[in-house]
Amino acid sequence: MTNAYQQAYDKSLKDPEGFWGEAAKDIHWYKTWDKVLDDSNKPFYRWFVGAETNTCYNAVDRHVEQGRGPQTAIIYDSPVTGTKRKISYDELKDQVSRLAGALAALGVAKGDRVLLYMPMIPEAVVGMLAVARLGAIHSVVFGGFAPTELATRINDAKPKVILSASCGIEGSKVLAYKPMLDEAIAISEHKPGNTIMFQRPQAAAVMDKAGDLDWVEVCAKAKPADCVPVKATDPLYILYTSGTTGQPKGVVRDNGGHMVALMWSMKYVYNIKPGEVFWSASDVGWVVGHSYICYGPLLNGSTTVVYEGKPVGTPDAGAFWRMISEYKMASLFTAPTAFRAIKREDPNGELIKKYDLGSFRALFLAGERSDPDTINWARDHLKVPVVDHWWQTETGWAIAANCLGLHEFPIKPGSPTKPVPGWGLEVLDEGHQPCEAGKVGSLVVRLPLPPGALLTLWNADQRCIDSYYSEFPGCYKTADAGMIDEDGYAYIMSRTDDIINVAGHRLSTGGMEEVLASHPDVAECAVIGVADQLKGQLPLGFICLKAGVTKPHDQVIAEVVRLVREKIGPVAAFKTCTVVNRLPKTRSGKILRGTMQKIADNQDFKMPATIDDPAILDEIEESLESVGYAKARKEPVA
Repeated sequence: MTNAYQQAYDKSLKDPEGFWGEAAKDIHWYKTWDKVLDDSNKPFYRWFVGAETNTCYNAVDRHVEQGRGPQTAIIYDSPVTGTKRKISYDELKDQVSRLAGALAALGVAKGDRVLLYMPMIPEAVVGMLAVARLGAIHSVVFGGFAPTELATRINDAKPKVILSASCGIEGSKVLAYKPMLDEAIAISEHKPGNTIMFQRPQAAAVMDKAGDLDWVEVCAKAKPADCVPVKATDPLYILYTSGTTGQPKGVVRDNGGHMVALMWSMKYVYNIKPGEVFWSASDVGWVVGHSYICYGPLLNGSTTVVYEGKPVGTPDAGAFWRMISEYKMASLFTAPTAFRAIKREDPNGELIKKYDLGSFRALFLAGERSDPDTINWARDHLKVPVVDHWWQTETGWAIAANCLGLHEFPIKPGSPTKPVPGWGLEVLDEGHQPCEAGKVGSLVVRLPLPPGALLTLWNADQRCIDSYYSEFPGCYKTADAGMIDEDGYAYIMSRTDDIINVAGHRLSTGGMEEVLASHPDVAECAVIGVADQLKGQLPLGFICLKAGVTKPHDQVIAEVVRLVREKIGPVAAFKTCTVVNRLPKTRSGKILRGTMQKIADNQDFKMPATIDDPAILDEIEESLESVGYAKARKEPVA
């Protein structure tokens, strides 16, 4: 008998208009569509052409009108400031409509851009919704980004107004935003008209520039604004993702298709009901924060969580369990790197036992490859399904997942399970032909992409085509390498540029990382390909050890080298590995393998704008020198 997942998946590919037209009934439309799917300008497909809607109305006002006003919409928990707040849907509507009124009074209207430079406070979500309420387009830049990176985004998006806060908090460090924002505006060619600043008690901003406005004051004076109907195909937001050329790419998301996809995913991927608490432990500056802190849970009438803190050290490695227990959460969505940090500090899961996790149904991991050891650790200690799922900034939601609201499949550690309905996932070889089951190739998605995926890149249609659609005609290039097994399970091995060529053998660094992570003493790891005169490239491993490991480093290294030889074979030529205290990562938890590779090979590199702590690169350089690499590293390019 065909299960609900297979029925949904088959229909979504054979009859996408019927499938998504049905799903769209969960959204409020001022005017319904003339056509579900417009394919007249390939590869720029458009969903729900002719329809009119408003994302803020669907995420806020609709629930108030349906009697959900007293329900908590947002839980704010900030262990770094000792602050806790709950905001109901009624209160959220009031705050959003007043900020929208303040923006409208400054001339913000449909199609204008508003840039947000915010920490993890509820006002970040309020700001996004207020912009959407007016039919304007928001662009959220991760709080704390350097002035040069911020200026690049200001120049590209050309915002009429900027919404910001006086400071963010990184661990125990208070980071003043206003000086960085002022510098970014000073060096950018485009000059926004006004900056609305939310003052935080940890560090007040000096309001000394023309156009500086106080958030609380302008909202108090503002006349609440109503929702403005927009076309389903009108842009909702621009989200910048790093480009290979150093020029960031502004991913554009629409209003209609975005809502339909996120509503569908809350029901059928995450299995979350209205009124339940869903926590995405990310940041509003990333795509996960857009999709599943702000929009997904609120469109679904659920309760979302804005958390200002780390998984470890606020105050200990039990921070997540305290949150789940205190707020009776149904599900948590976070990055595997967070769990590796927890596992490293509390390898036996002792802190989990201190909390009542009776409400907790599932853990979702995404953002980095989830190694089987981390998945098994979480499953064994939490006693719930641990769902690895795979998606990208460009896709907006999951390409592959175990869709718990349709059919719960047995979990195969190392696989994000099966393609999600709507995503025609295939594996192609170097000749662009389909690979047989179990063979690694380039992962692509047959067009059209489902609703919720990128419309284009902001003011850069040709760059969008060149980046995603030109290499594999009729497909979206994920730039990930992987395979699909005989049961239809997808495996994402690594970025295609992380496939290394060792003496003519194409090998996945992700596969080697999986082996390293299986060693009982290893908390976290990374493998890169380094240049070799004889074999072209050789793999080089970095391992972080679990807390309490007293075994000599040389012994652990010898054991992991032997393990790779046993599991992958001599062909991997894996002989060099080094122990490090930590790995360089972006603030969202992605390991900066490309930067590590450039350091090892003595190449120039640009300091990644999203790096969590630049000092880690010096530690990596020292470690590489100890194994014969990075002997003459050049300084990072400014």
